[in-house]
Amino acid sequence: MGSGKKFLFHFFLILYPVCSFAQEKNTSFELYGMVMTDAGYNFNSISPDWFDMMRPSKLPSYKNEFGTDGNVFFGVRQTKLGVKSSTPTRLGELRTQFDFDLVGFGKDAGQTTFHVVNAYGQLGKIGAGQTASAFMDLDVFPVVEDYWGPLSRVFFLNIQLRYAAIEKENEKLIFALERPGATADGGDYSNSIELQNVKPVFKLPNLTAQYRYSGNWGHIQVAVIAKSIKWKDLDTSGYDLSGSTVGWGGNLSTVINAGNKIKLKMQGVYGKGIENYIADVTPDVGLKSQPGNLTQPFQGTALPAWGFFTFAEIKWTKTLESSVGYSMLKIENSDLQSVRAFKRGQYGLINFRYHPVTNMVLAIEYQYGRRDNFSDGFYSTGNKIQLSFEFLFSQKFAQ
Repeated sequence: MGSGKKFLFHFFLILYPVCSFAQEKNTSFELYGMVMTDAGYNFNSISPDWFDMMRPSKLPSYKNEFGTDGNVFFGVRQTKLGVKSSTPTRLGELRTQFDFDLVGFGKDAGQTTFHVVNAYGQLGKIGAGQTASAFMDLDVFPVVEDYWGPLSRVFFLNIQLRYAAIEKENEKLIFALERPGATADGGDYSNSIELQNVKPVFKLPNLTAQYRYSGNWGHIQVAVIAKSIKWKDLDTSGYDLSGSTVGWGGNLSTVINAGNKIKLKMQGVYGKGIENYIADVTPDVGLKSQPGNLTQPFQGTALPAWGFFTFAEIKWTKTLESSVGYSMLKIENSDLQSVRAFKRGQYGLINFRYHPVTNMVLAIEYQYGRRDNFSDGFYSTGNKIQLSFEFLFSQKFAQ
C-alpha cells in the first residue's frame, strides 16, 4: 500500500468511531473538501517557490533575479480536505475543526505537501488550537482564485487560547492569547558576525481582540493586537545588540451588501511590528542607526506598516459571478535596511466564475502585482492569467 493510500486509510479509520459517536450522542459531523486544479501563465518572473500565486514581495528585487519572463504553471496545491463536528453538552456546544491543504510553507515552500490549516476545538466560550487569529476577519476576504489574495489582508492562522465573551448572531467579542513570533531584517548587516549571535526571545504571548456588529446590511469589525518582541545578544565581547520593542496594530474591516447583486468588501490595517500577521509577510523588525552611541551603533526597531484593500463581488446571473478589486501595502523602512528591501506592494485582480452545476466552478482570473524597493529606485511587476477548476464536496452525518 502506497504512502498516500496508507494516510487515507488511517485518516478514515480515525473518522469511523467519530461518525459512530455522532450518531450515538446527537452530534453533527461534516466531511468536506475541494479538489482544485490551477493552470496558467506568468508573463513575468516570480520566486519559483510561489510560482502559482501572486505575492508582490516575491517579485524580483533586481533584474533577472528569478530568470527570464514567461512560464506556464500547473498545480493542485489548493486541494483541501477537512472535518467538522458539533456536540451539545451541559457546558455548552463542543465544536471541532480539522482541515489541511497541499501548499508547502517554510522549508517545504514551493512543494505540494500536507499543510495543516485548522486544528481547533471550542467548548462553550473557551477554545484552543490553531485557527484564524482574532486579529483577522475571514468573512471580509474576497472570493478569488489566487491562493494568496490581496497582499495587505490580515491573515494568520495561529495557535491560540481564546475566549468568546459575546457570541451572538449579530454581535461578537473575542479575546485571545496567541503564539508569539516575529521576523527580522538585518539589511546590509545581516551577515555580520554580531547579528549571527542575536537570538529572539518571546516571553509573553501575543494579545488579540475583536469586536463585530452585523445585520442584514453586512457587518463591521474592529480588531487590535499587542505583542512583545525581544532579542538577546549572546556574544558580549563586542557591541551589545540586545533590545526589545512592542508591536501593536489595529484592523478595521467591513462587508456591505449593496443590493442583491453586489457585495463590497473593504479592510484597512495599520501598526508596528505586525507584518507577520499580514498576508504578504515582510520583516517585523529592521535595523536603524544610532549615531554617537559607541556601545550600540545600530539597533532593532519595529517597522510601521499600513495597507488597505477594496473589492466588489458581482453576481451577473445565477451561474456567473465576478470579483474585482485593488490592494496596497506600504512599509516605513528603517535606514539600515538593504536598498533592495521591500517598501511597497500593489495588487489588482478581476475574475469570472462560472457554475455549470452545483459544487463545480470554472474560473478565469487576471492578477497584477508590483513591488517597489526601499531606496535604489528599482521596481518589478507581475502579470498572470490563471484558470481554475474546482470540485467541491460535503457530506453531513447527524442523528
